[in-house]
Amino acid sequence: MIRREDSIITDVVTRIMVPLIQIFAFYVIFHGHYSPGGGFQGGALLAGSVLLQRVVFGRDRSLPGFHLRLGIPFGVIGVLIFAGTGFAAQALGGNYLQYEFLPFGLSPVWLRNTGILMVEIGVAFAVMGILISIFDNLVGDPADEEVE
Repeated sequence: MIRREDSIITDVVTRIMVPLIQIFAFYVIFHGHYSPGGGFQGGALLAGSVLLQRVVFGRDRSLPGFHLRLGIPFGVIGVLIFAGTGFAAQALGGNYLQYEFLPFGLSPVWLRNTGILMVEIGVAFAVMGILISIFDNLVGDPADEEVE
């Protein structure tokens, strides 16, 4: 197995880049229905920022940023937000994801914007959680490895 080496340069650059990547990810998520981008791209960027920390800092030092057990719950919450938005509109007389039927008491234009934003946030949570979970499962637990 390749051993991780500590480097002050990669640590400093990662500490600077991770918040910038996350801010850009939120920009992509929140402007996904106005411009190119959206939930999938924003979720992939958020996952990339967490995975950058996992690779550079190692598993133990990256856990305060995003714990190992949070990946699957984030994925499930994202799917529930997406599906819940669609089912709420359907339960109130519309079709699945027909945002004009959401129960927020706004004008149809604002309901559409709010509904799309909710869907984008749900997709972002789902993509981020699942990508991080896949990485963590592929890397495995260091306690399970044989000592060479």
